[in-house]
Amino acid sequence: MSPPTPTPPPNPPPLSPSPSSSPSPLPPPTPLTPGPLFTRLSTLYTTALTHTLRTCSYANFAACFPTPAAQKPELLAGVWEQIVARIRERAVAEFEDIVREREVVGGLNGWERVVGEARGRRERGGEGGKVGLHMLPPEQLYLAHLSPYLQETQRELDGKIRGVEVENEELMEGIKRQREEVERLVGGLEGVIGDLEGANEVMDGVLGDGEVRREVVEVEMEVRAVGREAKL
Repeated sequence: MSPPTPTPPPNPPPLSPSPSSSPSPLPPPTPLTPGPLFTRLSTLYTTALTHTLRTCSYANFAACFPTPAAQKPELLAGVWEQIVARIRERAVAEFEDIVREREVVGGLNGWERVVGEARGRRERGGEGGKVGLHMLPPEQLYLAHLSPYLQETQRELDGKIRGVEVENEELMEGIKRQREEVERLVGGLEGVIGDLEGANEVMDGVLGDGEVRREVVEVEMEVRAVGREAKL
């Protein structure tokens, strides 16, 4: 006699009441009413649980107990069905406990509300309203963040540049005055040198190669050297 083929338990309905499957738009969910996000989460969990339990088929279960499967297949099939049903019940109960303790329905509804408001702001921004920060490119975001610091730094640099310009102008004026003073001194030395040369010419007719002539020549050479250094 061949063992009976057990009938797998039927797939349960979604864990929470789901809204109508009509394509018409759903009204905004209240904090205690499961919304579209929770409905999809519940459906996804149920589908994953069903797929997991199907991997534990009667054939796989009976292969672990060959003797009872050969001698008491009806009893083994009943045990398998009870185990699968018990696993499903425990998984569903734990899921519902987590949903209740973590307030998953309210959290998902709040998330859906925030996403809807953001989508509305984005659409209004595209129609000429204010553009949300999430719609701005990264370059504008970091430039807006750094703009106050950059402006303050620019003002400090401008002040330092103006100070350096004033110092440069004062230095140029000082250099100009020093150059004029040097030119005046050089002009005076040149006049003295001219006078000495004239006196030297006069002394040439009076003095020979004596001591006075040598002293005059030495003085003239010193004056010329001072004049050259002043020009440099």
